[in-house]
Amino acid sequence: MEQLEFFDVPSPCISVCQTDSRGYCLGCFRSRDERFQWQQFTLAKKVDVIRLCKQRKRRYRYAIYQAQRTTQQELDLNTSFDFD
Repeated sequence: MEQLEFFDVPSPCISVCQTDSRGYCLGCFRSRDERFQWQQFTLAKKVDVIRLCKQRKRRYRYAIYQAQRTTQQELDLNTSFDFD
C-alpha cells in the first residue's frame, strides 16, 4: 500500500476562478477538466495534477518576469537617447 492511500489530497483552489487564454485557472492553474473532475480523480492523479499546477505556475511567473525585464530594457534603451 502506498503512502498516498492514507491521505486525501486537498483541492488547490484558492477561490480566484478566472481563466487565462489557454483555459487554465489563474488561481490554481488547473485546466477546466481538472477542475470539474477533481472529485473523481484517484489520489495518484490528484498528486500528478498538483505537480502540473506547480509547473504551470512557475512558467506563468517566468513569462511575467521575462515580459517585465524586456519592458525595462526597452525603457532603459529609450532613456539613454534622451538629448535634453
